[in-house]
Amino acid sequence: MPTYDYVCHACGHEWDMYQAMSDNPIKKCPACGKLKAERLIGTGAGVIFKGSGFYETEYRSESYKQGADAARKASEPAKSDGKGESKSDSKSSSESSASKSSGSDD
Repeated sequence: MPTYDYVCHACGHEWDMYQAMSDNPIKKCPACGKLKAERLIGTGAGVIFKGSGFYETEYRSESYKQGADAARKASEPAKSDGKGESKSDSKSSSESSASKSSGSDD
C-alpha cells in the first residue's frame, strides 16, 4: 500500500496517509475538520517487476551497458595472431610428444 500526500486548502495543513490504492481520497482535514483536503500528485516509487519473465537488468541505463562492455573487453585475454608460439607453448608441446613416444616403447 502506498503513502499519499495530502494538503488542506483551508488551513494549509500537510500530512501523509498510508492507504490502499482502491481507497477514496480523504476530503476532511484532520487539523481543521473542513472538507477542503486534496490528495497531491507525487513522484511515486520505482516499480520493479518480480517473477518469471521480468529481469531488473533488462532496464539498465546506456551508461551502465557501456561500462559493462568496456569491463568485459578489458578482462578478455589478448588473442594471438598464430604466427609464432611462445617458448612455454613450444616447450609443453615438445614435452607432450616426447612422453607419448616414450610410453609406446614398453
